[in-house]
Formats: sequence, C-alpha cells, structure tokens
Amino acid sequence: MGAIYILWLRELKRYIRSRVQIVVSLGQPCLYLLALGFGLGPVFRQAGHGSYLQFMAPGVVGMTVLFSSVFSGIAMLWDRQFGFLKETLVAPVSRLQIMIGRTLGGATVAIIQGSLILLICLIAGFRPQHWLAIPSAFLFVVLIAVVFAALGTAIGSTIKDMQGFQLVMNFLVMPLFFLSGALFPLANLPAVMTFLTRIDPLTYGVDGLRGALINVWHFNAALDLSVLAGMAAAFIGLGAYLFSKIEV
Repeated sequence: MGAIYILWLRELKRYIRSRVQIVVSLGQPCLYLLALGFGLGPVFRQAGHGSYLQFMAPGVVGMTVLFSSVFSGIAMLWDRQFGFLKETLVAPVSRLQIMIGRTLGGATVAIIQGSLILLICLIAGFRPQHWLAIPSAFLFVVLIAVVFAALGTAIGSTIKDMQGFQLVMNFLVMPLFFLSGALFPLANLPAVMTFLTRIDPLTYGVDGLRGALINVWHFNAALDLSVLAGMAAAFIGLGAYLFSKIEV
C-alpha cells in the first residue's frame, strides 16, 4: 500500500504545484458553460425544456472529469521519456501497485477538477434540486474519474510517442463526450445514435450526475451505477494487464 500511496501523492502534488495547469484546464469547460449554456438557453427554453444551463451543467462536470482523467495518461509518456517510469518499474513493488497508484492519482486530480467546475456552475446560476443531492452526484464523479483514469493509463501503456497519444485521445475522447448526452437529451434519437449513446460509458455517468443533481433520468440510478462499476473493474483489469506488458 505504501507504493500506491506514494504514486498517488506524487500525481496530486504535481497537479497542485502547477497553477497554470489548474487555470488552463478549467478554460474549455467554462467556454462550453458560457457559450452554450447561455447562448442556446433561449432556444432550449422556447422548445419547452426549461433552463439549458440546468440541463447541461451536469454534462460539463462529466466532460471535465473525462478530459482530466483520460489525459492523466500523458504523464506516463513524460515519465517514460525522462526515465522515471523505468525507475518505478525496477523497484521492488508489483506493477499492479504502480498502475493502481497512478490511476488513483489521475482520478483524484479529475475529481478535484470536476468539483471546481461544479462550483463554477453554481456561481453561474446552476441550482441542484436539493443541496443534499451533491454528495450523491459526487459518487458518480468518482466512478467516472476511476473509469477513464484507468482507460488513460491503459492507453498510455501501449503508446510510446506523444503525438500518437494525442491522436488517439482526440479520436476517442471527443466522440465519448459528444455521444454521452451531455449537450442534448437522449430521448427520440435515431436508432444508430441510440445504439452509440448506449455503448458510451460516459452516457451513464452524465445520466447519473443529471439525475442526482436535478432529478432528470434517462435510465435509472441502479443501471448507471452498475454500468460504471462494471466498466471501472474492466478498465482497471485491462490497464493492469497492459501495464504488466510495458517495456521501456
């Protein structure tokens, strides 16, 4: 457990000490929140769906956690280039512990980012159905962070150059976000879109956040939690296997 804690603490300290990263990483979610939340608000309201800010704020929180957790895998590429990864791999600890420590570190950073964005949403005018709903929403934030931090670690274990990682992330992350229902309702979609949204893990995270915060569900809490927990276990297992095969 000591190795897991040290690697977790390293990721957390690296994030806290980089003030530029903290500020810049909040820029894109704030842009979505302001440009779409207020720009499309009148259109959404005229269609009889209420406040668009209320609808999309949970999606923006989910997007923030997704981006932060998946891109935590980039840190592995830096560690590979500067030799730190080799030092950790030859240490007298199992690779599973190393992978779990890095994954939990990336997930914790993503949780902090999501919490900051939720605070910004509250300042911008978003209001949950009840303030006691926030702890329930936090559970979905944690699950989203673990799922995609493990996925980022798994992908980072198989790619050796920064350019390749960025291409894969852009090809993977943006579809995950846009197909999750973060920006539009999932009801009455074409059959192909319905299928794509249902195989997107983030869909269940966004639905859980939205349901917990404003009591608007597309599925239900039990299904959302079950899918996220299952995907977390699957991606952690996949990440552990790929990390055990890594070569430096």
